[in-house]
Amino acid sequence: MVHVACLCAAWCRLCEGYTAVLHEVVAALQAEGRPLHLHWIDIEDDAALVGDVDVETFPTLVVASIEASQVTVRFAGPVTPQPATLSRLLRAAVADAARGEAPRPVPPPIQAFAQRLLAPWR
Repeated sequence: MVHVACLCAAWCRLCEGYTAVLHEVVAALQAEGRPLHLHWIDIEDDAALVGDVDVETFPTLVVASIEASQVTVRFAGPVTPQPATLSRLLRAAVADAARGEAPRPVPPPIQAFAQRLLAPWR
């Protein structure tokens, strides 16, 4: 299962508009049988979960999975609001996780966030 965490803020109009795009793309990929779980994280309401992650641009995604009992971050960063871009990114993350591809290193605050986010699924 690949988890997609969208880090946004309630006051952000770009995030508000991105909600429909994100849900639509994730639902379409799930309908194809791709194992995705979506998390909408408000960086202010969920500050303890977000921790020291410095979100500079909205929306920011953290895409992670649990592989061999380890949390693996597949992508972390801002994304453009185009559905095709998001679809390609998520397809690649699911494929990389299925193949066990080695991920790129991520900053410690991102890894710590992913650990907290996925703790219930371990």
